[in-house]
Amino acid sequence: MMSLWVIEHNPSSLPHLLLLLLVAVELEVVADQGHGRKSCDFFKGSWVKDDDSSHPLYNNSTCPFIDKEFNCLKNGRKDQMFLHYQWQPQSCRLARINGKELLQKFRGKSIMFVGDSLSLNQWQSLICIIYSDVPNIRYSITHQNQDLVSKFTILDHGLNILLDRNVFLVDVVRETIGRVLRLDSIKGSKLWKGMDVLIFNTWHWWNRRGPTQPWDYIQDGHKVSKDMDRTVAFEKALGTWAKWVNLNIDPSQTKVFFQGISPSHYNRADWNQQSRKTCLGQTQPLLGSAYPGGIPPAATILHRILSNMTETVFLLDVTLLSLLRIDGHPSIYGEFAMDCSHWCLPGVPDTWNQILYNLIV
Repeated sequence: MMSLWVIEHNPSSLPHLLLLLLVAVELEVVADQGHGRKSCDFFKGSWVKDDDSSHPLYNNSTCPFIDKEFNCLKNGRKDQMFLHYQWQPQSCRLARINGKELLQKFRGKSIMFVGDSLSLNQWQSLICIIYSDVPNIRYSITHQNQDLVSKFTILDHGLNILLDRNVFLVDVVRETIGRVLRLDSIKGSKLWKGMDVLIFNTWHWWNRRGPTQPWDYIQDGHKVSKDMDRTVAFEKALGTWAKWVNLNIDPSQTKVFFQGISPSHYNRADWNQQSRKTCLGQTQPLLGSAYPGGIPPAATILHRILSNMTETVFLLDVTLLSLLRIDGHPSIYGEFAMDCSHWCLPGVPDTWNQILYNLIV
């Protein structure tokens, strides 16, 4: 960075210009070799067919951790081309996950996913990848707090990979009037302390209404109401979470990621298709690097919150690459009548984890 600063302020300096060119060439070569992974924008790219048979990263029939709602092949999905696409960033290559390297790097450490069922999607993906890549590992799985906290432990390495099912990040509290979603309360955060890596996620439940809405009232400060603008509520809750991170996280001890906004595909108008109404029957990704329907507003809110934080939070910006995967959802091959929100496993969350791996190892 110092060299670039000098060049900007001394444009006529030939030695410095040569230095800049050498630095640029070196960075380009390193990125191409896959060793300068952290300097690459992993989130700009496109989906390409896998020509070297490296995908999928595991077999659904040999990974015992996949819930029924994500196990599309076991539930009868016949087409399998969706398994054989890989995400290709524009300016570098993603390194394949090396399970042994991951276990060694995080020996004795704890990684926690915090969020809704999309975090469950990613958590199960990661433990399947490790289980399949490292033969004969000894492990244990425990469930606590009414099954809201799950812990996968790799015994020989003391690595814990945890999941905290906390769909709003802020608290839902039972009071005399009923269940209250408190936008300024985050007592559930006591479970997040002491982790080496935290990967947060929320959005999927913010627009729930009717019987599936898990609260009766919403509280903003001292004001309690039956409802409010959901995107405003989402932003206020993220603000509460951001304050907690700023006050409680030591970045030298804990790396914090936010998963980004995982999209759904229920409206074909979003991707300019006439033949099919939803994700049902989709067999390949959208080509190219742009999504016709644009980025969801929730992603813009998330970017705004993260940009104003004092502590570093890395955005695992999976929104665009996931928007392009109209073929990756369970549709009728999950646990629900039509599911265009979650992702088949193996599938898209494996790429989320591959990018995470490239950022932390």
